[in-house]
Amino acid sequence: MSTPTEHTDILIIGAGPAGAVAAGLLRKQGRQVLIVEREQFPRFSIGESLLPQSMEYIEAAGMLRDVVEAGFQYKNGAAFACNGQYTDFDFRDKFSEGWGSTYQVQRAAFDKVLADAAEKAGAEVRYRHEVVEADVTGERPRVTVRDAEGLTHTIEAGFLLDASGFGRILPRLLKLETPSKFPVRGAIFTHIEDHIPLGTFDRHKIRVTVHPKFPDVWYWTIPFSNGRCSLGVVAHNEFLSQYTGTETERLRAIVAEDPDLSALLANAVWDTPARQIVGYAANVKSLWGNRYALLGNAGEFLDPVFSSGVTIAFKSASLASDCLRREAAGDTVDWQRDYAEPLKAGVDTFRAYVEAWYAGDFQKIIFHKDSSPEVHRMISSILAGYAWDTKNPFVAEPKRRLAVLTELCG
Repeated sequence: MSTPTEHTDILIIGAGPAGAVAAGLLRKQGRQVLIVEREQFPRFSIGESLLPQSMEYIEAAGMLRDVVEAGFQYKNGAAFACNGQYTDFDFRDKFSEGWGSTYQVQRAAFDKVLADAAEKAGAEVRYRHEVVEADVTGERPRVTVRDAEGLTHTIEAGFLLDASGFGRILPRLLKLETPSKFPVRGAIFTHIEDHIPLGTFDRHKIRVTVHPKFPDVWYWTIPFSNGRCSLGVVAHNEFLSQYTGTETERLRAIVAEDPDLSALLANAVWDTPARQIVGYAANVKSLWGNRYALLGNAGEFLDPVFSSGVTIAFKSASLASDCLRREAAGDTVDWQRDYAEPLKAGVDTFRAYVEAWYAGDFQKIIFHKDSSPEVHRMISSILAGYAWDTKNPFVAEPKRRLAVLTELCG
């Protein structure tokens, strides 16, 4: 016997940050929201360092209290280290208006907090439900979902949002994927009990360490509130493939190549097996289609160096929910003009800084001894996630401004 088709107003694929915040925003509009999530929460995810801009969307979705009371590590900036050089940015001292602090989070807990908040707001969340087919050719998108028992059924929605992250459900099923223009890089990472001595490390900031010999290889150190931290290295696959052994042994060997970082972690307990991901940068032909839109990493992922992923995810959820609000009010919405292009504007700003980082230009700028306080505040805004604030000259003209600064820095 065939299973009757289920109907919902808004169907969201994925209960991660983009999906949960979109659900919270849509519930504030009074919309019926169903989320289907392949995994069972809590589940491990990478991307633990948030940007202050994110707090605006968490607050708008009605989830601020849930996040604040969860006990995550307070974060107010970013620090950079390279061959004995050190510089940092305090996000509270920035050009753009808005939040200047946020949190560093273990994503398993953080994502569960947001998903639970979406449920409290009235969204329905179904875990261990995987979308295996999608049809967006009709007036209403239809998806086939397989549950934990292996049974399938069809859900028809007024609108479909793909917030599946690196699962990239609709891009795969609808053949929307296109190659990223970024070189293929990989990351090896883990969580450790860091035992970093007090006074030697600012736990209120993510620390990005540049490899002492290879400027396009970098490490992240993201402290948590419980004495642990996320630790990882990002490099071309050719660099990572030189190292043998388990992922943990490879990561430890690469960390040992930086004297300052290895000294900082001299007493660390490596109690969690490391993992590796390769070729995480992704792109798509379009961020929207017939009654559907792609949110966050389901659409495009750049690079983890500036921790922009969750901020972009939240921005996409905000833009999409606003488009849906306007449609429900009877307005004509052009999803390219009103969703894709505004989202892409900020992504392209981040892209300019990612490209400058790997070219070595941005590193020259941030480590320059005579940087202007005003310029420092403008760059601080971008590192804090305010990549859509075109009042900031380094957002309005990122490539030109970076080129001029690079030349001034020699």
